[in-house]
Parts: sequence; C-alpha cells; structure tokens
Amino acid sequence: MRNKIVFIILLFSIQFIFGQNEVPKVSLSFTNRSFTEVLQDIEEQTGLSFFYLENWVSEIRVSGVFDNVAVTTVLDDLLKETVINYFIMDNGRVFLLRNSQIYAGLPEGFFGEGGEQLSKDQENVDEDLEPVAPVFVQTDQNAVRVMETVRIGRADQNNRRTTFTLQGKAINQTNGQPIPDLAILVEGEDIGTSTDSNGNYSLRLSAGEHIIQTRGLAIQDSRTRIILYGDGSHDFQLNESVESLDEVVVEGNRNRNVEAVTTGVTVIDVEGIKNIPQVLGERDILKAAVALPGITTAGEGASGFNVRGGRTDQNLILLDNGVVYNPAHFFGIFSTINPYTTGSAEIYKGDIPAEFGGRLSSVFDITSKDANTEKFSGEASIGPVTANVVLETPIIKNKSALMVGGRATYSDWILGALDEKKLSNSSASFYDIMAKYNHTINENNEIKATGYYSHDDFSITSDSIYDYSNRLFSLGWDHKFSEKITSNLILSNSEYQFGIEFDGQANDDFDLGYKNNETEFKYKMKYLYNDKHTLDFGIASKYYVVNPGRKDPMGPDSDVSTLIIPREQGLESALFLSDQFKFNDKLLIGMGLRYSFYASLGEGEQRIYEDDAPKNEETLEETRQFDKNEVIETYGGPELRLSARYFIRPDFSVKASLNNAFQYIHTLSNNTTVSPTDTWKLSDINIKPQEAYQATLGFYKNFDGSIYELSLEGYYKKQKNLLDYKVGAQLLLNETIEAEVLQGDGKAYGIEFLIKKNEGKLNGWLGYTYSRSFVKLDSEFNEERINNGEFFPSNYDKPHDISLVANYKFTRRFSASANFVYQTGRPVTFPIGSFALNNSEYVFYSDRNKFRIPDYYRLDLSFQMEGNHKIKKFAHSFWSFSIYNVLGRNNPYSVFFVTEDGDIKAYQSSIFSVPVPTITYNFKF
Repeated sequence: MRNKIVFIILLFSIQFIFGQNEVPKVSLSFTNRSFTEVLQDIEEQTGLSFFYLENWVSEIRVSGVFDNVAVTTVLDDLLKETVINYFIMDNGRVFLLRNSQIYAGLPEGFFGEGGEQLSKDQENVDEDLEPVAPVFVQTDQNAVRVMETVRIGRADQNNRRTTFTLQGKAINQTNGQPIPDLAILVEGEDIGTSTDSNGNYSLRLSAGEHIIQTRGLAIQDSRTRIILYGDGSHDFQLNESVESLDEVVVEGNRNRNVEAVTTGVTVIDVEGIKNIPQVLGERDILKAAVALPGITTAGEGASGFNVRGGRTDQNLILLDNGVVYNPAHFFGIFSTINPYTTGSAEIYKGDIPAEFGGRLSSVFDITSKDANTEKFSGEASIGPVTANVVLETPIIKNKSALMVGGRATYSDWILGALDEKKLSNSSASFYDIMAKYNHTINENNEIKATGYYSHDDFSITSDSIYDYSNRLFSLGWDHKFSEKITSNLILSNSEYQFGIEFDGQANDDFDLGYKNNETEFKYKMKYLYNDKHTLDFGIASKYYVVNPGRKDPMGPDSDVSTLIIPREQGLESALFLSDQFKFNDKLLIGMGLRYSFYASLGEGEQRIYEDDAPKNEETLEETRQFDKNEVIETYGGPELRLSARYFIRPDFSVKASLNNAFQYIHTLSNNTTVSPTDTWKLSDINIKPQEAYQATLGFYKNFDGSIYELSLEGYYKKQKNLLDYKVGAQLLLNETIEAEVLQGDGKAYGIEFLIKKNEGKLNGWLGYTYSRSFVKLDSEFNEERINNGEFFPSNYDKPHDISLVANYKFTRRFSASANFVYQTGRPVTFPIGSFALNNSEYVFYSDRNKFRIPDYYRLDLSFQMEGNHKIKKFAHSFWSFSIYNVLGRNNPYSVFFVTEDGDIKAYQSSIFSVPVPTITYNFKF
C-alpha cells in the first residue's frame, strides 16, 4: 500500500503537461543528420531542454524540411520509425523514453471504483478497439535477472490497438540453420506456438512486457524480455545444447499433435533416427517413416510406399520442392534421400495443405538443411556397404554458405557372399550427390538453390545391365513485404530415367531407354491478417514431358529393329487459397480450396475406340493427329481442404478433416516386383485422371506435461479411375497401352493408434494400424472384368500392422534400441488347377489376390556408443552396432510358380532370411 501511495504522489507531482500551454514552433531543414544535432538546433530555437541516454539515439539519422511547425509535429515525424517516445513538461523539459510512455493521469477505474459513463461517441467506437491502459511493470529490486531485452514499437496513447503480432525466425547460432519445431512459450500466460520447417514463428501478444521462453530438442532453453507496442519481428539466435541428445525419434513440439488443426501429419526427427536399427546400418529417413501408423510397403526391399491404402504412385515425394520419382536405392533396401543433408521431413497423409496437389494419398515434404554460414563443418560415416560425407563452408560469413554431400556404395561383396551360384557374377552399386547454396541478401530477402543427382546400376544376370537415375534442381526466393506479408517463389525441374543393356548370345542385343521430366513454377504468399485469420494463397503450374521408351539395336550384328514410343506432354496448373480461422480459444478451423486444371498436349496421336466396347484392335475407329502444343483433352475441378480442431481440454483435442484430390499422372506397374522399370503415363483421351475423397476423425491426448502422447485416428477413402492391368498385359514399350490397362474404383479404411513417450531414459513409441484396401474392376465385357467385377484386396492390403520402437539410455554416452515389426501377409494369386498341353503341364489361377503369403515379423537390436561430450574437441563421434532380423525369420516377399521340364514348381522370394550384423562409425565436426 505504501508503494502505491508513493507512486500516486510522484505521478500527480508532475505538473500540468506542457501541451496545455502554447507549443513552440521551429523552422528546420536537414538531410541525413545526427538526431542529437537536430535536438541541439531545436533547443537553440525554442529554449527547450532534452534529457535522454546517448546510446539510445546515437545511431539515428534523420532528414526533413519543416517551416514554422510545432515541435511536437517535428518530433512525431522524426521518431515514427523508432522505439523512442517523448514527454514535454511545462517547465520546458523534454524527456526521451525508449519504448515506454509517461502518463499524466491514471486510467478510469484504476482503483476498482466505478467511474463516469462513456459518452455516446465513445460507446460507438469499434468493438475490436479498446482504450489502452498504461502498462505498469512490477520489479523486484532484489532479483537480478540477466536476459536480453528487445523493444519493438513505442507506446502511443492514441493507438487504440491492444494486441500486436510478433514474428521472426529461430536460428542455430552454431551453424546458421533454421530450427524447426521449436516450442515458443509466453511465461505466465497460456500462449505459445512452434516454428515451422523453415524456423519461422508468429505470436499474437498484448501490449507491454512479456517473457518469451524457447525449448527445443538439442537446443539450449532461452528467456527473452520483449517489450511490445507494435507489430514487429525478432529472430532467436540459439545455441546447441552441450548435453547429449534425448533419444526421441519422432518429435514435434510439445503440444503440436494436440494444438494443430491438421490431421494425419507426421514430423520425422532427422537426428533421432540414428537410433532405429536399420538394415546394414544405414540411417534412413523413409524407412523410419514405415515404422509409423498408416505407412507401409509391399514387402521388405520393395520400392515405394503405400499410405492409407493408396498406391505407390499416389505419393508426392519432394526434396526442396523438387519431385523424386524413384525413392529407392539397391533394390529398395535403401532410400535415395541422404539423411546427413536433410534438415526436416513432414509427411501429410490426411489433410494435405492446399498448396500441394497432383497426388491422392500423401505428401513427403523433405527439406535439406541450410549450410553453415558461421564456420567450416561436416559429418561423415562409414559402414559395411556405404560411405557418406557432407561438408559445409561459408561463402560470405553470416550471409551465405555452400553444402555438398555425397554417398556411395561398395556392395558387390554382398552378392558374391550369398550362397547362390546364379548371383556369383552379379553386381550392384549406387551413389548420390547433393549441393545446396543459401544466401541471405538482407532481412527481407533470402535465396536457396539445390541440385541433386542419384544413380543406380545393377546386373543380376550375365546378359543384362540395368541403370536408373533421379535428377532435380530447385531455386527458391523468400521475400518479406512487411511484418504481416511474406512470399515464396519456387522454380524446380525433376527428371527420372532408366535404361537396359541386353547382351545375349543370340543376335537380339538391344539398348532400351526411358525418361520423364517435369518443370514447375510456384508462387505462394502468407498473410497474417489478424489474430483470427492466417491466409495462404498462390498459383502453381507444372509442365510434364514423358518419353515412354526407345529400343535400339546394340552393336552391328543385332537383328533388333528400332522402336520409339511417341512422347507425351501435359500441363497441370492450380490456384489455391487457405485460411486458418481461430473461431475462439477452443475451436480452430482450417479452410482451403485448390482448383486444378490439366491439359494433355500434342504433338501426338490418339486412338479413338467405339463407345460401350472394350478397347482392342477390333473396336478401333480412327487415329487422330494433334499438332505441337495442341490441346488433346482437358480435365480439372475443385479440391476441398477442410479441417477443424476442438479443445475438449487444454491437453485433449478432437480433429476432423475432409478433402478430395485429382491425379493426372499414373504408373504402369504390376505392383508385385521390385523393378525400376515402372513407367509413367499421362492422362489423355483414353485414360482419365484418378480421384480420391478422404474423411478423417481423430482424438489426441497428452499426459504429464506432454511427456506422453496418445492419438487415435480413423479414416475412410474412396477412389475413382485407378489404373490397373489386364491379365498378361505388356506394359513396357507398348504403343497401345490403353488397350492393356483397366480403370476402376477403390476404397480404403482404417484406424491408426499411436502412443509415444518423448523423454526419460526409456522412450519410443508403439503403433498399431488396422486397415483395408480394395479395388474394383468391373465392366460389361469379360476381358475388362476382374474377379467378377467385385471388390478384391489390393496387392498391398495388410489388415494388421504393429510397430514398436524403444530406446533406453544407460548413460549420456551409451544407449540401446529395439525395433519390432509385425504385418499381415500381403495378398497373392495362387494356382488352383492344372492342364496338359503339348506334353507340358500348365496352371490356371485363382481369383486375383485371393490368398496371402505368410505373416511378416522381424526384431532388430542395436547398441550406440557416443564419444565424450567435451566442448573443445575436433569432432563428435558415434558408433552403432546393430543386428537386423535377430530372429532369422525367413520372411517371404513373394511366392510364384513356373513350369520347368513339364513340372510345376513353386518358389519363394526373400530378401534377408538370416540375422544381419552391422557396425557403423559416424563423426561430426
């Protein structure tokens, strides 16, 4: 009470402000002068005396022309872009204040007593704007707190806004890289957010002082005092934690799973996956994703992913906004994404953001890390089959840097060591390289450029050599128009190609090649309209060129004739708009709309078949020719993105989403073999685009301060125009491919359960998925009907999927991990009878996918040993000892039947049927 009385006496001892008297006027003209020099001129003309701290204004340079203008007008103009306020007393003294403001009176109702009623004019003020009371900050003189203080804006009693937007970026001070998924909390208030994949954040705060805390995995916690009186930005420069990393493998911020409006999104912690036991010790981002609910593969060693009952071609895999068409190395055992160059990975399998399109099931949005602008650094590893090295070097210190990474294999010894004579002369190898340049031009502009190339070649038989490659280039420009409006311009080009060289004993040697290419332009913007609406909008356009294949004779003695399948072209464009609307503190709504448009383009020809008839040579009516860039056929339509999150409790939410999508490019594959020779086909007159509709409902709960996370999601998906194949179809180098394929309907549904422990000596997760995926190929014509036109399981239908990942940390340096997987065996087609022809026995088969191979299960173990944690050392080392398939389970990948010497023989194909021990050494400097 005594302090309050003293404060009141001091406040009212200030005499009537100078504004009650006539304000002196001045005439001044100056260009780029020191602010302190201008103040001296004003003092000479008016007799006023200015009081301030020199370091507050020493760097302020001003320009202006004023003719017989009031001093208050001059000061308002010169200080409008600063955090400096002023207060004039009637004795001619002028006090300059940083950020804050002196009030000549107390606000109405300060002592809790009723005051005079507002006038009618005051009552009609906009309800969103309330009178701003002064902010009085209590200070404890006995407490000494050392923290950074940041002042943004300046107090203005004429400004009736009560809240302002604070935004910026979290940056790793050690290497200059953005920090994703960093928790940003307001101390003492129920307010917080997290950084996105580029380290950006945004908070809506009331005027006055706030203590901002940051918390993140392997990042030191920080506290910063923010004194806010206007919209502004602040970047957090944070240090890495000197403590050992907590072994949390999949990590968002502490409350993202509960708070975010998006359903079915997963964030992969790139650093944490080093503890998941993987085959041959290779750290693998995409293989780690398969251990999560809703994401599977057709089998061990299969290339591609099946997400929520979708086909492998329905996944959009992006690396720095460029498309990766084949994500597999070495028969699908490794992925093409280098974990040492990767910064973040987000997987959308439910509510896909409106900016993404062209695929039905999921988006793997993978972003490489920014190169270190502070100092030269790197990371490397060596294992039994691969070696990896990444180097980062500044180009212009604190502004630009270059990262170069490469990975290669020396794996031929594995094939030679197998107990199989047919593979004794086989070989297989791969490599990938990546380079990224990031440059900060100024606080409003940043550019990033990425180049990537991967190559595989293998020879399993003595007469054929296979090779395939991915290549991409992307360029991004981030621009900030203001504190509320930012933009991102993206240009990318991707190419996938494969080839086969056949050199047999007969004169049928050939060289086969295939290639598809796409170029995309995207421009998107983000507008922080207010604390209730965040808008994202933009435009995207993608140009496809597919060369379906070319076969040439190899060597002068070859009898093979040249065969060229005409190339295809297509243009896919879209407009998109989305808004996150905060209806109230409990309800958050995400609304998005994407309108996509596709045009199949000439030059080329299209075969026209009779209506209501199967497509074959007998029903062909005509062949139409189209000129270069002439529109052959168009498709398109609206794609809805709708989601909502409702807080039942602060740590318990329910979410729902509904969306639909179109896909205009398809793979031609039988979905059962591991083959890089799957070709892509654009929609045209005869092949319609695929469509999908998905609804999701989920419940999300955190326990014990988000140490434990629990989620339960259910989904239902309907699909149209799925591309499948006729029995005995030839899909490669076929000029009439539309006569070999079928289009039908699909449906998928499932429930995904995940419980995760994020902290402590023992951490990890348990995931369970029950899911079904069906296809229906029906027609009034027998040759276009499969399984009597009824729904049948897809090749990747696996009802039960269990994944357990557990990490136990004995000390800061020693830890152990275990990984257990169980899956229902996938469907196959078995022979159910036989017949004799020309003294040979042949089989006829059951309905498609009527039977299943045996169930799959596998246990992996690993032990990690980190080097000491001394700060002053050249490099930090990491040893990993792992055993893949500890139980030696002979898990079949496929079962097939052949006729040899008149007899039917059954064969089982397996990838790893014995335990595979591995030791890997990593070091980082």
